[in-house]
Amino acid sequence: MSTPREPIIKIRNLHFHYNSESENPIHALRGIDLDIYPGDYLVIVGHNGSGKSTLAKNLNVLLRPTEGDIWVKGMNTHDPANTLPIRSTVGMVFQIPDNQIVATIVEEDVAFGPENLGVPDDELRERVDWALGVVDMLDYRLRPPHRLSAGQKQRVAIAGVMAMKPEVLILDESTAMLDPEGRNDVLRAVRQLNEEGVTVIAITHFMHEAAEGNRVIVMEAGRIVMEGTPREVFAHVEELRDLQLDVPQTTQLAYYLNKRDSTFPPDLLLVDEVVDEVERRVGERRGAL
Repeated sequence: MSTPREPIIKIRNLHFHYNSESENPIHALRGIDLDIYPGDYLVIVGHNGSGKSTLAKNLNVLLRPTEGDIWVKGMNTHDPANTLPIRSTVGMVFQIPDNQIVATIVEEDVAFGPENLGVPDDELRERVDWALGVVDMLDYRLRPPHRLSAGQKQRVAIAGVMAMKPEVLILDESTAMLDPEGRNDVLRAVRQLNEEGVTVIAITHFMHEAAEGNRVIVMEAGRIVMEGTPREVFAHVEELRDLQLDVPQTTQLAYYLNKRDSTFPPDLLLVDEVVDEVERRVGERRGAL
């Protein structure tokens, strides 16, 4: 009998109020319960104001719960003594990379975080080389960051976080400001990190990016209103539209084809799946002639 996996992050009855002491506090999170497991690629979607970024900041102790608890590897975020260990475990990359880049040379910027953690020089060099290699930026190590494209800057920001060796990487709309090529570069790097065992939590409003994950949660008004695999979640096309959200274009196409022919699978997620299904049907019809 296999031993149940322990979550790396456990959230119970999480509430968060902005301006909690004021007459009109903003109730941003309302009773969140969630387990995140080692190796997960969890994608969080929801329209603006749904609570996505507030949830992420609570996981990194940029905010603390107004009510309820979060444990990161058993460490409760309420305890100030746990702040640094939790931030060493949970790294965060924000939407605008310029806000995270602090040095004038790429390799110095990537070294900044682990150097401040007191990592010895020999190990520091190894970490910088490894992190830049993971995001495919070794050839740019001596470049000034302001000479890089937006996608390259974001990869440097990810490398800076990864050089601190976090077990969890949070991406808060980290591809929102990038062009399609830059988004693909960043997603490729994140996918590789996840394959190497890093737990990824990605907040995005690009529905095709959500298909990258093994789990998706949908947030609305500070609550989790839908949860499952990408295939399970995006099968609920009408419900997602009611929440002012889209679905990946391939799933939308499969949904419309299912409306015209109820035997066509409505929950296809990848382009290849739709192509294979169409080709299979064409082949069957040709064989029947």
